[in-house]
Amino acid sequence: MQNFEYYNPTRLIFGRGEIASLTRHIPEGVRVLVTFGGGSVKRNGVYDQVKAALAGIDHVEFWGIEANPKVETLRKCIEFGREQKAGFILAVGGGSVLDGSKLVACALTEGETRDAWDIVLSRRPARCIPYASVMTLPATGSEMNANSVISRLETKEKLAFVAPENPCFSILDPECCRSLGAAQVAASLADITAHVLEQYMTEPGQSRPMDRWAEGLLLTLVDIAPALRTPEPDYDVLADYMLTATLGLNDMICMGVNQDWATHAIGHEITALTGMAHGATLAIVFPALLRVLIDTKEAKLVQMGERVFDVHYGTDRERALETIVRLEAFFASLGLPTRLDEAGVGEDVEREIVRRFEERNWKLGEHKNITPAQIAAILASARPAKA
Repeated sequence: MQNFEYYNPTRLIFGRGEIASLTRHIPEGVRVLVTFGGGSVKRNGVYDQVKAALAGIDHVEFWGIEANPKVETLRKCIEFGREQKAGFILAVGGGSVLDGSKLVACALTEGETRDAWDIVLSRRPARCIPYASVMTLPATGSEMNANSVISRLETKEKLAFVAPENPCFSILDPECCRSLGAAQVAASLADITAHVLEQYMTEPGQSRPMDRWAEGLLLTLVDIAPALRTPEPDYDVLADYMLTATLGLNDMICMGVNQDWATHAIGHEITALTGMAHGATLAIVFPALLRVLIDTKEAKLVQMGERVFDVHYGTDRERALETIVRLEAFFASLGLPTRLDEAGVGEDVEREIVRRFEERNWKLGEHKNITPAQIAAILASARPAKA
C-alpha cells in the first residue's frame, strides 16, 4: 500500500425529505446562485421542494446546463453570476449540472479577462466560491468530490479539471430517482461501475480493504440493476443505488492504491466527437481495454471473476477472459451497446481519437504507459459486433 492522506469535507445529507433541510446549511448573508438543467426538476417535484426550502433566502436562478456541460453555456452562467454578485452556488440536478457549477464557482473568483476554458485547461484552479448540491441523478459521484468534466462545442473537446474545494454539502434524496428514464439509469449504472473499476482493476495485493470495498460496490450494482429497471423499485433499492454512486468516486476506495482512468479518457473523446452518453461510452471501452491489456490485468481479472462474477474454473487466462465476457454481458443487460458498431460510431472517430492522443502525448493507465498504438488497438477491439 502506498502512503496517502485522506480528507473529505463534504457533508452528506441523505434520505427521504432532506431537501427541506437546505436552510440549515446555506451560509447567511450571501446571494445564492441556484443552477439547473433542462427542467426535469419541475416535472418531478424537486424544484418545488427547493423553492420552499429557500423561502426567505436571497437567491437567483440559472437554467439550461446540459448533459456533458458545455463551456459555451457556462460562460453565460458565469456572466449572470457576476452580474448578480453571487457568493454561493447551489447546483440542483445531476452530475452535469454540478460539474458545470464547479467551473462557474471557480470563474467567479477570476477577473472577466480570464476565459472559462482557460480555467479548464489549467487542470487545477486555485480558488472558487463555496458551492453545494441537491443531487437528482446518481452517476458521477460529483456530489462528494472536486472533479469536473467540461465540453467545448467549438473544438469538440471534453476535458477534466479539479476544483480547489469539494461541495460544502450535498443532499441526496433517493425518492428523486423515481422519475429517471430507463436510458438514464442504464448509463448511470455503467458510469458507476466504471468508476469503481478504474480504481480497482489495476494490480492485486495493494490493499485488502480497498479491494473488498470495491468488490462490495460492484456486487451491489450487479444485485440492484434488475430491480432498478422495474417500473417501481422500492426505496431501499434507490437508496443503495444513490449511495453506491457516491461511494464509487469520493476517494474512499482508492486510498493507497494505483488508479487507471484510461477508459474514461477514451470515453470522453467518443462523447466529444459523437455526443454519445458518457456512461454508454464506458460500457463499450472498458471490456475492450481489458481484452487488449489482459497480460497486465489478468491477475486482477481473475480475482474479480471469482469474487464478483462467480468465475471459478479454468486456467487463469480462461478465467480472466470469462470475467471480461461477464462484465460485457452485465453492460448489455442494462440495454447498452457494447461495441462501436452497435452505437453507430464510425472508423473516422477512431482515427481522430488516436490522432488526439498522439498530439497531446498524454500518459494513460496506472503505469502511465498506454500508448496511442494501444489506444488504437482498444478501439479496434471495441469495433466488431459480437458474433
